Amino acid sequence: MLGFTGLGIANADLDADQAHLQDWLAKGQHGQMHYMARHGEMRARPELLQPGTLSVISVRMDYGTDPEQAWATLAASDKAYVARYALGRDYHKLMRHRLKRLAQFIESEIGRFGYRVLVDSAPSLERALARNAGLGWIGKHTCLIDKDEGSWFFLGEIYTDLTLPGTALTPQGHCGTCTRCIDICPTGAIIAPNRLDARRCISYLTIEHQGSIPEEFREAIGNRIFGCDDCQLVCPWNKFAKVHAEPDFAARNRLDETSLLELFAWSETEFLQRTEGSAIRRTGYINWLRNLAVALGNAEPTPAHREALRGKCSHDDAIVREHAEWALQRLEMKLSSGA
Repeated sequence: MLGFTGLGIANADLDADQAHLQDWLAKGQHGQMHYMARHGEMRARPELLQPGTLSVISVRMDYGTDPEQAWATLAASDKAYVARYALGRDYHKLMRHRLKRLAQFIESEIGRFGYRVLVDSAPSLERALARNAGLGWIGKHTCLIDKDEGSWFFLGEIYTDLTLPGTALTPQGHCGTCTRCIDICPTGAIIAPNRLDARRCISYLTIEHQGSIPEEFREAIGNRIFGCDDCQLVCPWNKFAKVHAEPDFAARNRLDETSLLELFAWSETEFLQRTEGSAIRRTGYINWLRNLAVALGNAEPTPAHREALRGKCSHDDAIVREHAEWALQRLEMKLSSGA
């Protein structure tokens, strides 16, 4: 009824994960995500976020995708690639609503209790909590993996003041000697097993990063305009993942097949209208144009692509102008070299 495909319970002890988090922050590998540093200790200590927390209920909701379609879009340089999780309705709102319904059901059975619902919306080590609840192991790409469902799923939690029995022992990792996710990363962001340098990650660069995208990463971004799924697409465990059946996760605005030109032509008003209730709105209109300009610079040097970029070279925003100029120059070079 609620659509969750997995549920587990763990206590609130995350001391073993706090050291890893602090080392990652100390090395500056969180980039501009300053909120990660501001709430570092709170992430590893649930009782600081929600006083009285003793147990955490973790849930999983699948958004499994068609990998062949994803690979086909990545191979089509005139198409826009949007991370599969962001094609449909914003999962935060959907899962938060359903987690509240789960908490209300528990209350109807046992009486009132203290709780807080989280869906990637407050400082939390959600993958560590889900791992401790038996929902999977953290893979070398830092995503949670379940041996029967792969890694195409969202996570959510209910912090509770209940003393609940844990559901399982922490799963052992099953990545073995496989390094496919590390090897395929376009920008080399997975710098070691279980270690992601966000400053190199395409998801970070196209969503969280503000300002100019470093030129060293622009070509590798390809046609990825919002997020990146390469490390999941190549993961052998995702051959067990099922294509989702949740209507709210179905692609909106043909985002699974739309051309770069069509999206580049959106006005700010269109962007806000079409991304209402979507995770894509997080990036903002200026960064949306920035990302699309980079992708067009990696596309074929067609007259339509060059003309669209010329139009944005006089944009009011300096970031948009800079990336459009870079992309146009890149296409002109391709044209002159016959590439």
